[in-house]
Amino acid sequence: MKTLLILFILINLDKGYCTEKLDQVLSITPKTQEQVEVLQNISTQYETALWQPVSPNYIKEETQVHLFVPANSSEIVKNLLQQHTITHEVLLANANELIEMQTKNDSTDPRSSSTFYERYHSLEDIYYWINRTTQDNPTTVKAILIGSSYEKRPLYALKLSLNNRPNKKAIWIDCGIHAREWISPAFCLWFVHHSLSFYGQNQDITKILDDMDVYVLPVMNPDGYKYTWTTNRMWRKNRSYSRSNICVGVDLNRNFDANWCTEGASSDPCTEIYCGAFPESEPETEAVANFLRSHKNSIQLYFTIHSYSQMLLFPFSCTFDQAENHSDLLEMAQEAAQKIRRYYRNIYQYGSGAKTIYLAPGGSDDWAYNLGIKYSFTFELQDRGRYGFLLPPSQIAKACNEALTAVKTIALKVIEKTQAQSSSPLTA
Repeated sequence: MKTLLILFILINLDKGYCTEKLDQVLSITPKTQEQVEVLQNISTQYETALWQPVSPNYIKEETQVHLFVPANSSEIVKNLLQQHTITHEVLLANANELIEMQTKNDSTDPRSSSTFYERYHSLEDIYYWINRTTQDNPTTVKAILIGSSYEKRPLYALKLSLNNRPNKKAIWIDCGIHAREWISPAFCLWFVHHSLSFYGQNQDITKILDDMDVYVLPVMNPDGYKYTWTTNRMWRKNRSYSRSNICVGVDLNRNFDANWCTEGASSDPCTEIYCGAFPESEPETEAVANFLRSHKNSIQLYFTIHSYSQMLLFPFSCTFDQAENHSDLLEMAQEAAQKIRRYYRNIYQYGSGAKTIYLAPGGSDDWAYNLGIKYSFTFELQDRGRYGFLLPPSQIAKACNEALTAVKTIALKVIEKTQAQSSSPLTA
């Protein structure tokens, strides 16, 4: 009888009847240095995922912390907060539901549903979409294999070239460098679809694509992205493995050769901001860097798309020094932020990365800038933390339209400035 009772309890526990299995996101603002240290300890010693800031080192007094707490850590984390009189607010009471909702897809074919671009897509879906897009637009879209990931997945960049004008300049857009930032690859798909659909109809997109080719890398970190769909939705890094350490993955946005592994990155492989063994140690970073190096004379504008926090950032993030053309970059970001506010009633902060958020060496935008791509931007898309990395599919359209507004505004400004420079007479 006792054995049957235990068996019954175990079966029902497994079905979730006896315990609520709820992953939650907490918002916590430490008030004292002691509370800061408690939070740093919680985020490193227990099974949690720090959403904001990205590293425990950045936790400070009177600054909001967003912490993802899986169900199995919930009780101990909340008890520790209570013991140290640290108040918290539950931002998301049941993150599991949101994750489930985001992974449901009724169609993988972009032509079969008007809502294809208002949903998140698995890596397999995105590869299928790349193939379909090139097949449907054979004269204007080309898939370029720029390399492969650590786990040997292909890195495809789409080249959009709407006419054959000689000596065309180009724009580069990469998405999905951080695996859990799903709105980022969603934007790359949205951008390509919008460009192909509205070329010849929308004045701005027509002007941009007449003057410039566009390279779009929909998922820079395919191994990490795949892992977020199958195993751990909160994974950030790539999936490279080194026998010399027990932890997996490198932060690809700390792996470029721009003040590599200085303050704001970590040489500890177990951290979220691990810089890797050396600059471009990761095949994904090296593939992008090699492609940009070989096209540096044509690529004039660089965008890398992230989430979350609603920011339009530009170099430098690896130092507090100002970029040479700081005033140009500031003017472009400011105009883009103003247009987003006017059209979508949403506020985006803007400025150089280091001064707007924190030092982050080894970033792709700083590296691209130092390579000679003087118009280089990092976008942090929606939202400000209500949903964070779990932005609902219902908000994809607005988030992508905001980013599209910023891309178009900045691209038109770059065209205007470069045309003005090329037409001005040379001075002795």
